[in-house]
Amino acid sequence: MKIVSFPYGKEKIEYSFDENQLVGVLESSINEYTPPKGQAELVKDAIENPVGKNLCDLARGKKNIVIIASDHTRPVPSKIIMPLMLEEIRRGAPCAKITILIATGCHRGTTKNELIAKFGKDIVENEEIYIHDCDERDMLVNIGTLPSGGECEINRLAYEADLLVSEGFIEPHFFAGFSGGRKSVLPGVCGRKTVLANHCSEFIANPNCRTGILENNPMHEDMLWASKKAKLQFIVNVVLNADKEIIFATAGECEGAHKKGTDFISSLCGVKACEADIVITTNGGYPLDQNAYQAVKGMTAGEATVKKNGVIIMLADSSDGIGGDHFYHQLANEKDINKTMDIFLKRERWETVPDQWQTQVLLRVLMHASVIYISTLDDKVVESLHLIPAHSIDEALNKAKKILGNSSPKIVAIPDGVSVIVEK
Repeated sequence: MKIVSFPYGKEKIEYSFDENQLVGVLESSINEYTPPKGQAELVKDAIENPVGKNLCDLARGKKNIVIIASDHTRPVPSKIIMPLMLEEIRRGAPCAKITILIATGCHRGTTKNELIAKFGKDIVENEEIYIHDCDERDMLVNIGTLPSGGECEINRLAYEADLLVSEGFIEPHFFAGFSGGRKSVLPGVCGRKTVLANHCSEFIANPNCRTGILENNPMHEDMLWASKKAKLQFIVNVVLNADKEIIFATAGECEGAHKKGTDFISSLCGVKACEADIVITTNGGYPLDQNAYQAVKGMTAGEATVKKNGVIIMLADSSDGIGGDHFYHQLANEKDINKTMDIFLKRERWETVPDQWQTQVLLRVLMHASVIYISTLDDKVVESLHLIPAHSIDEALNKAKKILGNSSPKIVAIPDGVSVIVEK
């Protein structure tokens, strides 16, 4: 028997597999990597040895500095990163006004308790923090036209800053190629219409808008353009292991520092597809498995390696519910997933509606395989999303075997579906 541990919420679920049925465990080498320094030392070293100009020098003479920070849905260790950034900025500009701008994209606003959990009480009580709202029209400024043709609107605070910097983390991303870097601006602090244009059905369907791909990825090209136009001058990005600990840090000029991080990840996260009847995957646990919307990301890792008409078993605690009314209704209001997909594909870029991209990816997954969803959600809610509810791996495997009509299916386990780049 082989025991595999699957992150689920803030806990882990262990399961013993028959090794005759378990044909592969797809894991990145990130968890085997031993960093040369502690977490804070890695970040401090990256800030002090950046790609391009250092943060202290960039801050000199500046009066209005904005730091874009990820929101509650991202496991960025801001308690480590933010104090070091603030210290370095104030070393160069001790009198500057500094605002931490929370990059919510189109997510809900981050609560005070979530801010405290993210930054610590001291920063929340003593620093200026503004939570971006993609629909707050008075706070949006048009900075031009994206390469794809969409209008680019960003938060006024970012636009008016005389120094714009960001913190974040880099991991494989299911349509942007990788997270981090330029994503702090788009979608992070952009208006809804800009995010919608960038997340159009045409791009989601593009074969280059996939995990680990940046070259000729039209979404990435839009995002990079937006970050340059917004004058994002310095980033601090980290790479995390399964325990959400920093194992690598990169800082400096956005494109160059981001590439340094994606090169590091690519060397560790690539795994070969191992065709199987059943794939069991996760969203890496909390905070990325807080809702069904985010869980689509982990499903795409299963999609890349499961046989056609196979079964994906997705573990996602979903303690925060579904993750979006639009996402829910796009799935729940139409029984025919092919009809919904056809509607999406016929829409022009400027006709994109909220959450369409996530629904489109889920529909693509469902057209390839059945998805059994292990979560704390009500069974009827799960079924309304065209998913099959289950509450344990045993229950899910029994249901999968019935779907397949196979009592001895070949199984692949992906303990963290958002940390791997599955290569065919």
